[in-house]
Amino acid sequence: MLKILTPYLRTFFLIIALLSTAGRFPLYAQSPKHEVRAAWITAVYGLDWPSTRATTPAGIRKQKAELIEILDKLKAANFNTVLFQTRTRGDVLYRSDIEPYNAILTGKSGGDPGYDPLAFAVEECHKRGMECHAWMVTIPLGGRKHVASLGKQSVTRRKPQICVPYKREYFLNPGHPETKVYLMSLVREVVERYDVDGVHFDYLRYPERAFRFPDRYDYRKYGNGRSLEQWRRDNLTEILRYIYNGVKKLKPWIKVSTCPVGKYHDTSRYSSKGWNAFHTVYQDVQGWLGEGIQDQIYPMMYFKGNAFYPFALDWQEQSNGRHIVPGLGVYFLHPKEGDWEIEEIERQINFIRRFKLAGEAHYRVKFVTDNTKGLYDLLQAHYYAYPALQPPITWADTIPPTSPTGLTTERIAKGYTRLRWQAATDNDTLNVPTYVIYASDKMPVDTTDPRNIVAQRVRGTEYIYAPIYPWEDYRHFAVTALDRYGNESRPVYGEVKPTYNAAR
Repeated sequence: MLKILTPYLRTFFLIIALLSTAGRFPLYAQSPKHEVRAAWITAVYGLDWPSTRATTPAGIRKQKAELIEILDKLKAANFNTVLFQTRTRGDVLYRSDIEPYNAILTGKSGGDPGYDPLAFAVEECHKRGMECHAWMVTIPLGGRKHVASLGKQSVTRRKPQICVPYKREYFLNPGHPETKVYLMSLVREVVERYDVDGVHFDYLRYPERAFRFPDRYDYRKYGNGRSLEQWRRDNLTEILRYIYNGVKKLKPWIKVSTCPVGKYHDTSRYSSKGWNAFHTVYQDVQGWLGEGIQDQIYPMMYFKGNAFYPFALDWQEQSNGRHIVPGLGVYFLHPKEGDWEIEEIERQINFIRRFKLAGEAHYRVKFVTDNTKGLYDLLQAHYYAYPALQPPITWADTIPPTSPTGLTTERIAKGYTRLRWQAATDNDTLNVPTYVIYASDKMPVDTTDPRNIVAQRVRGTEYIYAPIYPWEDYRHFAVTALDRYGNESRPVYGEVKPTYNAAR
């Protein structure tokens, strides 16, 4: 009996230990140097952005300003990853040759907003040292009214053979061999045309408990003796495998990720109570991780208590070394959603750090920037008080770039220091390194301490350090090179020489 209860007792004592650290400044809240700190920016229905229409020059400026305000707030709170919604349901937020613009930009489907939202988002994220991942909804195409609004530009009109109706909505058919080709054509547009850091797939799944999903003809044709359930899982895996390999051939440093249902399967610690990725929507995420066709997963863990912690551990144990970044349901903090206490999110972040998951993502960004239940203040002042670098994707590349050289420092005004250095000498024109700047009162600067990071993803070979507070007027600096895989070089050091008043 004791052997049977052991997994449950382990989870019980684990949760008790976690709850004991639930104060405002708990034991396991120290900021790691490497951590994914992400937020989803939701464009569908304008939930997070935009609230204005780009139909005039003033409207374009205001729409851009809204996004800049969001990114500025994320930067100020040391976020480092933006999941920018790029495809919604059969329409997009970039200049595509395949699908029309989303109506949220101008008020009508296919309306050109006068600028390229994805290009703008990538540029503005990179200015702030943040990664920008193109968040793409894959299988759902929307309801009948939405599909009709797209007219002849809808994939249901242009490629009806890969589309199916189900419960008053339309979906791409994962069982049709051409579906993966179509999705890859969209991904190729994004990867080739834009300097994105990742592609992030949403709804790469069947509708929940879709026993009557209209794919019987394809199953009879392509099933090859497998059960319907296994065939469906294999269909999703084949789509992801095809896209993952295609992306890596184009730009191997781009991170490929999905946001699966938050519970993979039942665990020995706790039951999923019949609702999980494997059985309910046919996602074999453990298989994806084991095969190595994911760089990161963002499981949608919008739960609390025993519905969160055992399943977070399960994801980590099945990770195959890939990044597990739980999606936190911060929208549940809102009184109209779930009225969670802020301590619930604190406990989840503490747990993620305690068990060394790769980081966390917040759904949705509006509940962060609106400071719901004091979330933004808490992150900025405590959990994200210091910057964090991206965890490296070591399965793709482990070789760090060469170090920058010849660091010089020049005091150009009170508190302002200009740093200049010679670039890293790597010859890979596609994987051009950026730079991380460190500063400290001590020499040599400790580049393992995130408190010393003052800037990251700096492009070029010059940086002006302008501290906000006088006690941050540091004399000692270090610069490292950082490649697109997250590998960091050895530092080069520099010191601001003290100046003396010769007339004294």
